[in-house]
Amino acid sequence: MKNRNKYNTAEELKHSALLLPSVLLLLLFFVMPILLTIYYSFTNLALSGENAKQLKFIGIDNYISMFRDRTVRVSIINTLIFLIGSLVGQQVLGFMIALMMKNKNKVFRGIVGPIFLAGWIMPEVVVALCCSTFFGDEGTLNRICTTLHLPALEWLYIVPMLTVVLANIWHGTAFSMMNFQSALDGVSSDIEEAARVDGASRVQTLFRVILPCIKNTIATNTMLNTLSTLGVFGLIYMMTGGGPGNATLTLPIFMYRQAFVSQQLGYGTAISMLILVIGIILSVFYTRIIRND
Repeated sequence: MKNRNKYNTAEELKHSALLLPSVLLLLLFFVMPILLTIYYSFTNLALSGENAKQLKFIGIDNYISMFRDRTVRVSIINTLIFLIGSLVGQQVLGFMIALMMKNKNKVFRGIVGPIFLAGWIMPEVVVALCCSTFFGDEGTLNRICTTLHLPALEWLYIVPMLTVVLANIWHGTAFSMMNFQSALDGVSSDIEEAARVDGASRVQTLFRVILPCIKNTIATNTMLNTLSTLGVFGLIYMMTGGGPGNATLTLPIFMYRQAFVSQQLGYGTAISMLILVIGIILSVFYTRIIRND
């Protein structure tokens, strides 16, 4: 019995030793940056000026300044508008495309799928340039309006938030489409046929049969899209730069301005912690929804 226990202990140590490199890499490239970010948010870290000469611990001064700053409140509101608009658009459009592709032949899916995936695999910078050209003063949208004898508008100045939301929807819809397509393929056609035999319409089948079957996928996809949308920077920065004025100023854009334009890294890091907290709160909310189901 003692020999068996010694053997088990040796095996456990061996397995732990094999995991040690992964644990060290995790600590070095994940845990340490998070701890440093938290620490720097309580300091006067700067790239230039007097504060750059000596790093000082200033407590919660950065957070006090942040919550007193009107621009922070504007950026929070803009971030929520951008987040909600992007989530609704990506979820609804992605689900509709996946539903239309359900039970279609491989040739049809093989053609339509890559078309939508093309927008998703593009880098944010390329997507921003494409959408800026589309919504530009002499862009495709205004050319279409002129052809239809409609007035050409300065879309990036009149409705800047709408343009960046639509650009992000176009960029991220394919991800939702793939998740929903996989989930819908797992819904048995027999269940749908049974519902129709019982007299359910297509709309009733959708809301009472299909959606309940994929509710966990909906929650998971919403969480993943939320986290990715909170960190969107390049798309908005390339299209509007956060303007005009502060019309499209989101938290990542404001963080960049404070950290690298104003060169106040400590204050910018505190803003990044606010983004992290919002992401954590929403993730916990989605996780509880999934567990309750």
